Amino acid sequence: METKIFKPNQINQAAAAIKAGELVAFPTETVYGLGADATNEAAVKQVYQAKGRPSDNPLIVHVTGVDQVRKYAQPLPAAAEKLIKAFWPGPLTLIFELQPGALSKSVTGGLTTAAFRNPDNQPTLDLIRESGVPLVGPSANTSGKPSPTLAEHVYHDLNGKIAGILDDGPTRVGVESTVLDMSTDVPTILRPGGVTEEQLEKVIGTVRSSHHHVGAGEVPKAPGMKYKHYAPNAQVYIVDHEEDWPAALAWAGQQDGQVGVMALAATIANDRLPANAEFFTLGADMQTASHQLFAGLRHFDLESPVKSILAQGFDDQGLGAAYMNRLNKSAGQTHFTNK
Repeated sequence: METKIFKPNQINQAAAAIKAGELVAFPTETVYGLGADATNEAAVKQVYQAKGRPSDNPLIVHVTGVDQVRKYAQPLPAAAEKLIKAFWPGPLTLIFELQPGALSKSVTGGLTTAAFRNPDNQPTLDLIRESGVPLVGPSANTSGKPSPTLAEHVYHDLNGKIAGILDDGPTRVGVESTVLDMSTDVPTILRPGGVTEEQLEKVIGTVRSSHHHVGAGEVPKAPGMKYKHYAPNAQVYIVDHEEDWPAALAWAGQQDGQVGVMALAATIANDRLPANAEFFTLGADMQTASHQLFAGLRHFDLESPVKSILAQGFDDQGLGAAYMNRLNKSAGQTHFTNK
């Protein structure tokens, strides 16, 4: 299969592929998603095959707005209406109870709920409208690898496996959406992301953050809760504190192979990198670090292969919760220690 690159002025061609039951990756403000007609079970099953994704890992349904959600979900609670008004389109995914039989088990993982998102990217909204159906859209990468923030990342992983990629340049946010479960008594964050807990609580009051570990025989309600995610080829080591960097860089200089270093510009500015280390800047602050995280992991996979990566850790508050959620998973919870 030839994977075509569609530009935003070729939406009709990308939509024709979706209507034909094929897969087209699309841009969002967070990461690129792998799109298929959410109402076409055969097409949805192809998403799992192309990614190598476990079939019990449910998919997020991308819509153009709340009216499309109402076709499939049970009546929405008042709190959900407030959140939709405040954050859609944007990086917030909401989980709702479904009308019986509204979506196939391939989309829901066999659950009675589904996750919906209204992405903040005009070409993708145009693609959904032109296709006439909502689109499933897990990250457009090989399952378990760092999420794609460029069309080139998608092409590397899925070339020959999907019909096309709608290329709208680099994504703006860089980490996936916040997933909020609205089917529980108290709205519960299942995955931190671009909308913080504090922002949610300003709109609807108390929300919870779930720290539930999904067991081997349990179906997760949202992506990223059960399986290995975001892992580059190299082993990632999280450097938790700025005062740990001199020891971390000394350790890097003692390694036989190349070592990648990912940190804020100011963190490394006064340190001398060892000869076998390459620096990838995470920018100036938490906002830029979140935006650059996947790009850095992809850089060391595709452009400058290394055996190890030292990555800067942050407090898991606000946007830092999303950053550390992804970084901990990419590192397999491995932290640098000088002991």
